[in-house]
Amino acid sequence: QVQLVESGGGLVQAGGSLRLSCTASGRTFSNYAMGWFRQAPGKEREFVAAISRIGESTYYADSVKGRFSISRDNAKNTLYLQMNSLKPDDTAVYYCAAGRLPISNPTVYDYWGQGTQVTVSS
Repeated sequence: QVQLVESGGGLVQAGGSLRLSCTASGRTFSNYAMGWFRQAPGKEREFVAAISRIGESTYYADSVKGRFSISRDNAKNTLYLQMNSLKPDDTAVYYCAAGRLPISNPTVYDYWGQGTQVTVSS
């Protein structure tokens, strides 16, 4: 089992920045690819970004490419999502997930956090 806890969400104005963190406990963090997903009210959960086990490869949704950056610190069992140039459309609950492959398909992720709310005001 892997337990994931997100933090760092909040209210920010459009154009601002936030950094989300996801702290893992349980099994060895570096054994897992990690991903960030988000879900806005009335919408399905969507892929945001993913990173490979040791961080050498990253992947992004087109909607966040160039604005968001995913990283990890395996020594600290922590995953990050740096979000810059935020837009009101980025408003959602953001979830981190641990799984087998760093891809956009949520079914490959076995463990999920509870989520952290990000609200971007216009």
